[in-house]
Amino acid sequence: MTRTFRFAPSPNGFLHLGHAFSALLNADLADAAGGRFLLRMEDIDTARCRPEFETAIDDDLAWLGLSWEQPVRRQSEHFGDYRAALGRLEAMGLVYPAFLTRAEIRARTADPAWPRDPDGAPLYPDDDRQLPANEAADRIAAGAPYALRLRMDAAIRIAGPLAFLETGSGPAGETGRLGADPARWGDVIIARKEVPTSYHLSVVVDDALQGITDVVRGQDLFHATSVHRLLQVLLGLPEPTYRHHPLIRDAAGRKLSKSDGDSGLRELRAAGVTPAEIRRRIGLENPLPHPTPST
Repeated sequence: MTRTFRFAPSPNGFLHLGHAFSALLNADLADAAGGRFLLRMEDIDTARCRPEFETAIDDDLAWLGLSWEQPVRRQSEHFGDYRAALGRLEAMGLVYPAFLTRAEIRARTADPAWPRDPDGAPLYPDDDRQLPANEAADRIAAGAPYALRLRMDAAIRIAGPLAFLETGSGPAGETGRLGADPARWGDVIIARKEVPTSYHLSVVVDDALQGITDVVRGQDLFHATSVHRLLQVLLGLPEPTYRHHPLIRDAAGRKLSKSDGDSGLRELRAAGVTPAEIRRRIGLENPLPHPTPST
């Protein structure tokens, strides 16, 4: 099997050094394995993702010396794929509409003892699970905003025990064949009223359709792998090998973020920094050894 890697940014801002690290690492691993390197635009948020950001991503990656297969997959062009996957989950009775607003969620979960997910967000209350189907349908027909959430307990019962192969490491050094615990996330959002998908759903569908064998991404997504493995099993999708890499941080130890204005590549280019210097700064100046084979 040809090993296939991907870099999948969201075109909602400019790239920084953290993106450069992930893109270069994926490309280097693909090259070392004699495999494929793909670029995917994760642009389901059509309000924030813009063509000029996609163009800037292409320019930055080309400047770094990268090339990728065409055509580039844009999630906004494949909502039908996600609707089909969502329909399978709905047919299994695993999806329900959730109507609580952010303010209502904050009020319901204000108790410090309320359980939280690995990212620190409070787990969704179970109010909407109890709504009669006709009442939920009436609210939707009346135009009420809602998200579609996964009945996590029922999904776990169907899927059974879950695990994934980690060839990098988690934030605490976790590696090897690891147990997955999606219950820590509660009833995650898998689609919204205006968008028939979420990050969790679209990423597993895309990875399967693109034949991704190796998912190489930052340690900030390590715990999300549990949700992804659950969805892969429920939807009958293949299991890739995972490699979570350390994050590039600023001098204060903060993770770089587009939302905080950490758009360093364009500024570094303008300042005359070379691609070779970028590699040195992020620790990828030396050739990588042949990666561990997928299983």
